[in-house]
Amino acid sequence: MKILANDGIAPIGKQQLEAAGFTVVTETVPQNDLIQTINKENYVALLVRSATTVRKDIIDACPGLKLIGRGGVGMDNIDVAYAKEKGLHVINTPASSSQSVAELVMAHLFGAVRFVYDANRQMPSTGVTEFKTLKKKYAKGIELRGKTLGIIGFGRIGQATASYALGCGMNVIYTDPFAEKATINIKVGNQHVAVELTSSTKDEVLTKADFISLHVPKLDQPAIGNDEFAIMKDGVIIVNAARGGVVDEAALITNLNSGKVAHAALDVFENEPTPREDVLKHPKISLTPHIGAATLEAQDRIGEELASQIKALLL
Repeated sequence: MKILANDGIAPIGKQQLEAAGFTVVTETVPQNDLIQTINKENYVALLVRSATTVRKDIIDACPGLKLIGRGGVGMDNIDVAYAKEKGLHVINTPASSSQSVAELVMAHLFGAVRFVYDANRQMPSTGVTEFKTLKKKYAKGIELRGKTLGIIGFGRIGQATASYALGCGMNVIYTDPFAEKATINIKVGNQHVAVELTSSTKDEVLTKADFISLHVPKLDQPAIGNDEFAIMKDGVIIVNAARGGVVDEAALITNLNSGKVAHAALDVFENEPTPREDVLKHPKISLTPHIGAATLEAQDRIGEELASQIKALLL
């Protein structure tokens, strides 16, 4: 049986599938050529990440396809319900990338409060001639310890983010209608510390948090827009490593320009893979190109989790 890993798969996942008798092809097929290639090569499974979309046209036109796999958490690039109606297996890897995404959120937070994102832009061009000016400019940093992180969406990634924040001495509040209570386990050396948290309302999180991190799936409308910005603290910092469109980018720019939002950190964008130029060039936004799960460890876990599920479902 042949598998097309159109957006790639970690070598360990490929090895495990091949050891089980599958043929795994990792050459990327252009979106417009997928139907023809899947049918011509008799692929039984299509594995994607975020670049490839699997809509009704592919599902209808590829009767030999038995499984669609998403190497990651969000599945908004797949017509999941329709695929299941047609009898296809649809899988993802919800447990594999939580730590990596959480660490990226913390990297953005540390970079934001000490202006690392801007210093890295300015030092190469003006560091020689304006070193003292830049030093004075960045002498207004703050510490994360003692500040409040508000988390919107408290699944695996939200909880992993909470564990890092608590470990840094931050206060954590969250909102999630599906997680009224949660226990966060923090490893300190050889010891484990359990912290019990209870969900707050979204408005409570928005009004009390010094920093806000979003961990929700793609929605019909933004979770954060002008109405939400209006009730936040002045000088709030926003991090979105969830999905593009979760934060209204036009509203974000307006509130960055007014000073309501001090800084934003974006790993995802409304119009990927061609984000808005004014977002990319805004002086108060730090940027990464959708790399939340892009660690060697996470990719290995994703590959192994995909391989395990595929073997269970197709063998």
